[in-house]
Amino acid sequence: MQALQGKKIGILLESDFYEPEIYYYQRRFPEEGAELHFLTRLWGQPHLTFHGHEWHNPMECHESFENMSDAELRSYSAIIVPSGMVSDRLRYTDDVNKLAPATEFIKRAFAEKSILKGIICHGMWLIASAPELVRGRPVVCHNNLVGDVRNMGAIYTDQDVVVDGDLVTGRSGGHCHLFAHKIVELLAER
Repeated sequence: MQALQGKKIGILLESDFYEPEIYYYQRRFPEEGAELHFLTRLWGQPHLTFHGHEWHNPMECHESFENMSDAELRSYSAIIVPSGMVSDRLRYTDDVNKLAPATEFIKRAFAEKSILKGIICHGMWLIASAPELVRGRPVVCHNNLVGDVRNMGAIYTDQDVVVDGDLVTGRSGGHCHLFAHKIVELLAER
């Protein structure tokens, strides 16, 4: 039996994604029976094509997190912020006095304890303008962001994958297999 049958996983996407990580998720989560959705800010377009960082491979995204209803958000078992430049691109806001739509979305996900939140590597950038989401929580991130997460008030933990309740963090895109396996394990237990 597939451990994640009936579970829905959302992965945020933008340009400069780390292809090996995203391709791994495309196979690993459905292999366990999960329904996988790539979500982005579509800027009013029906779809956007993003290109990866390593090989510049294209990937089309047709689903938006913008205007997602609370009921639809709660239908997800996990929301993942991947590595690479995805979170840096998604944290753009037209009005510097307002949170970026992607940060607002992840804040809504954090408010739902039933949703497992996964943040790996540079994904922590998306949380920078909402530090209360990780303040006082043990996390791991890319070595380049250790100062950032400490400034957010998080407790940097020197492990490849760290679990704190409904939050799973991973060190780098190169650790995506360990990160994904932990997410599969935790979702299978729920």
